[in-house]
Amino acid sequence: MSAALDMPPFRVVAAALRKTTEHLAAEVVQSSASPPDWNELEWAIARSAAAMQGISALLANNVRWSGPPAWLSFLGEQREQGLLRHARIGELLEQIDTAARRRGVECMALKGAALRDLNLYGYGERPMGDIDLLVSSRDMFPIAAVMAEIDYVDAFITQRHRVFEPRRKLPTRGFGEHVDNPLKIEIHTAIAEPLPVRNVDITERLKRSTRGSGLRNYPDLVSLFLHLLLHAAGNMRAHALRQIQLHDIAMLASLLYESDWRALLELQHDGEAPWWLFPPLALTARYYPRHIPGDVLRTASAECPVVLRFAAARQSLTDVSWSNLRIHAFPGITWSRTPLDVLRFMRSRVMPSRLSLAEIDLARHAQPQLNTVPWYGLPHGSRLLRGLFSRPPRVQTIVSVRAALASVGIEGTEAAD
Repeated sequence: MSAALDMPPFRVVAAALRKTTEHLAAEVVQSSASPPDWNELEWAIARSAAAMQGISALLANNVRWSGPPAWLSFLGEQREQGLLRHARIGELLEQIDTAARRRGVECMALKGAALRDLNLYGYGERPMGDIDLLVSSRDMFPIAAVMAEIDYVDAFITQRHRVFEPRRKLPTRGFGEHVDNPLKIEIHTAIAEPLPVRNVDITERLKRSTRGSGLRNYPDLVSLFLHLLLHAAGNMRAHALRQIQLHDIAMLASLLYESDWRALLELQHDGEAPWWLFPPLALTARYYPRHIPGDVLRTASAECPVVLRFAAARQSLTDVSWSNLRIHAFPGITWSRTPLDVLRFMRSRVMPSRLSLAEIDLARHAQPQLNTVPWYGLPHGSRLLRGLFSRPPRVQTIVSVRAALASVGIEGTEAAD
């Protein structure tokens, strides 16, 4: 395909993303003996799919087939960059722990940082774009001092967290892992997800551990597993899941005993069973057979609202992840539990709060590459109508695809509607 050609039509890019995402998802679990029969465009888009799903290093270490030279070069580079970044993250976590102990600040290392200690992955196999920490709201001033001590500065604040970034940072390189890509630190005082408008908050469950300054672990594996599931549920709702999240769930599930599964299913939030567990568990079971016990799936299914259960049974990884090229006007509306929730969610999308709109501007500032696609510069009403009546490509996804195509000499403009 010539570098002079424009970006292929929307339907072509969307089909290639689905084809490559689903095939690579299966290869991560069990590698086939021979490479897929893809054309040049599909091999290029596969690079974007692997990067967006966070599975490049896993593919590099585990698949038995080779593929074209450009593909092998991409995986080799990602494996090398993953190792370098793994070491850098380890050094940064040690710096945070030392500074936090010195200042008497207790903080919990969340998700990927916590998984590092369980040896579920080889070095560099699990990508991390940032480090998430949970701290008490009373420690926000001391944690800022900790960040200053390790030469991190305030970047911005969202509804979910306060973000710090290196005082001296380099521009983001490429569309995958790179050791020089800025590593943010996100400070949380609560762990909650809007599903889609009601907050599911598990903060108190996570704080039930021994107090002490410095980095600390989750109180138990069930708490870590619960957080992974809730984060996956929130990302599924927003169509922003990554396969690496399912891989986390599957790998950690292998460490759980029957008593752990029972404790998970018996948890209560606001006086009710965790109705949101089924979608992430079911999707994990679909791609990682035998990792989630059948009786656990049946129990979780029984607690899940009918509409959501029906939707979850039909969804693929592509549907609920960054590989879904289409911008949806009301993503994850099936997570609404009542007609009132449906109306509240639709209202939040039609008339977003000033804070929500401000966070879009923050994202554009933090990720300048998003401005290469003329979407967020449009009036909100125009974006909403296009999401309802046409097929606008998702900005983050199309930016990744374009970078992947350009890296092999296929250049063009935005995918056509």
